[in-house]
Amino acid sequence: MYEFSIAMALVDFVPVALFGISAVLLLQDLYGKMGKGAYACFAAGTVNVFCAGFLKAVWKLLYAAGICDFHVLNTMFLPVQSIGFLLLGIGLVGMFCKKKQAVLPAAPPVFGGSMVFIACMVAGLGCLCTCLGILAAKMKRKGLIVLMVLAFAAYMGMGYMSSQDSTSAAVNWIEQGINCLGQTLLLAGVWILHKAGLKTFEI
Repeated sequence: MYEFSIAMALVDFVPVALFGISAVLLLQDLYGKMGKGAYACFAAGTVNVFCAGFLKAVWKLLYAAGICDFHVLNTMFLPVQSIGFLLLGIGLVGMFCKKKQAVLPAAPPVFGGSMVFIACMVAGLGCLCTCLGILAAKMKRKGLIVLMVLAFAAYMGMGYMSSQDSTSAAVNWIEQGINCLGQTLLLAGVWILHKAGLKTFEI
């Protein structure tokens, strides 16, 4: 039995919304800076990550409200989000490649184990924070590099907490707090880049 309250379930929508805002800003600002394949990867990845987080929050709300335990929304979270982060990471790395024609990578095969998805998620998050840090350096906003390092550290902390007892209310509250912090740091960095003119900046 999970110790979810309706308040906890509603808070779970906060980091999803924060990521959604970050994603929309980046999709606007980076359009035209990537090859079509890289941008498609990035766009598909952000949609995957957003939908995975949103549907997991819906599952928590349904469970907390005593409506039903639609557990498939929880079990699909890790594979969908991890592949999403990997795709958006590939898209961002592709942005720095000089080739005009980008090729969409084949979708990673689906495995039953969780380690491959964790590896995809760490790789994607690493690419996301690193590429945003590179953009910050190029735009002479080097202080944002520290922000991206802290955001990545928060993501890793959230990953560690998610590996703990998922039925515990205390663990879930801590995980949600770290998730909100990480998404707030990401949004702050993306917003500063946006206001600094990322959309018109020549990479």
